[in-house]
Amino acid sequence: MTPNKGRAYFGLSGYHFDPNVITKHIGLEPTSINDAGMHGNLDKPVISSWELSTETRTSETQELDIYKLIDDEILKKIEPAKDKIIEICKSHNLSPRLGVVLTLSIDEDETTPDVGFGSRVIKFCSEVGAFINVDYKLSERV
Repeated sequence: MTPNKGRAYFGLSGYHFDPNVITKHIGLEPTSINDAGMHGNLDKPVISSWELSTETRTSETQELDIYKLIDDEILKKIEPAKDKIIEICKSHNLSPRLGVVLTLSIDEDETTPDVGFGSRVIKFCSEVGAFINVDYKLSERV
């Protein structure tokens, strides 16, 4: 049986910025950065990104609770830095995003994880100007 897999993340992306500046400003260590935008030019702009992510979870080892991943592991970390996130997004013209990445099992015995966003998450996203993205794909056949 192929399990469901998923992770949640909060990311900032934009052109011509150094992700290390974001880290220093908001005081949170990202799980990944891409500084390609620092090396791009105005003729061919390239996007840089800063991301704080959970580990990928599988339904094989534990319940895949997307609500809990977002509330307990992402929002709990970024909520205290809300004002700094708003400041850095304005000063660097960044686009904030709250995301969920899912690989859904095609096995009939596997239940599909619930994906939703509570009022606390919606309020936070509204306050920082973030959009929500759910990216999913189907697992390969075993």
